[in-house]
Amino acid sequence: MSFKDLLAIIEEKQAGFVLLMCHRSADADAICSAYGLQGLIKRFLPNTVVEIGCPAGINKPSKTLLDYLPITVSLKPNIESAEVIVLLDMNTIEQLDEATEAVKKSPAPKIIIDHHAPNQETLKQCSLCIIDDKASANCELIYRLYAEAQVKPNLNEAKALFVGIAFDTRHFALANSPTFGILAALVEEGIDAQQTLAQFALPIETSERIAKLKACKRAKIVQVDNWIIALSHVSAFQAPAAKALIDLGAHVSAVAGKKSGKIEISLRSVRQFNEGAGVHLGTDIAAPLGEYLQGIGGGHAMASGVSGKGEIQDALKQCLTLLKQKITKPEQPPTDKTVEDT
Repeated sequence: MSFKDLLAIIEEKQAGFVLLMCHRSADADAICSAYGLQGLIKRFLPNTVVEIGCPAGINKPSKTLLDYLPITVSLKPNIESAEVIVLLDMNTIEQLDEATEAVKKSPAPKIIIDHHAPNQETLKQCSLCIIDDKASANCELIYRLYAEAQVKPNLNEAKALFVGIAFDTRHFALANSPTFGILAALVEEGIDAQQTLAQFALPIETSERIAKLKACKRAKIVQVDNWIIALSHVSAFQAPAAKALIDLGAHVSAVAGKKSGKIEISLRSVRQFNEGAGVHLGTDIAAPLGEYLQGIGGGHAMASGVSGKGEIQDALKQCLTLLKQKITKPEQPPTDKTVEDT
């Protein structure tokens, strides 16, 4: 973790244009960490242009975020002109979708700041890697850079980092001890925590409610040893649908969907499954499933995603196979059963 190294790369290149890149459907954690880093770099290099790029779009909560905070993002960033590129909240360049090849071909040195399990191919392409997959949110890493630089974020920067952490930890349900320490420090900068959370709370859309209900209706429930696995598919809102299956009682869930010919799969689990079965969804399931689907996969221990090619049912079948292999000890044959409707 070194902000000094990051600055050194920018200064060595005498870069006049630094591009901060966010992943597809950029969420609050990605955009807020980019905004926080933008402010920090400008403290030391005020004449450098630092732009936030979201070439693969932003999600709906992030659009609301832009209404309340002075954050400017470019949906068509000039990648060819970038002299330094920073990848935020992504462990693989492929998460930039159509912009992937342009970033790979760019001669600009690349820096990654991320809190997911690292992707080895991406690491090879980066001049500097600032990674901590134990961090609950990417905004935590940005706050640590502020602390290292002995700079305090201003109120808007502090609010952005607070909101990014809140969104990525499901309003602190996934936060750990260091996270709460950072949150306390951000509140000390003048944030009204209750007001800020209320300000960015969004009502659930009818289409999302329907997607969750459809996922529950279509769910195939399999019990492997003592773990309940729920597999389903919907055309949109796979991530909230996967979480809904967890909230209803599954230990681990996988919800697939197809968009523009690509399969998208969201995986979620409870901490009890992660620790008890010893399964990391990002590295143990999503990564090999992404390879199987000729795409990419990765993420956190209890929340991950996959994008690739193929058919939904085949993808879910392979996902279940991987889960069974990881759950079952080599010397013990798996005891599994499909739970029928009652």
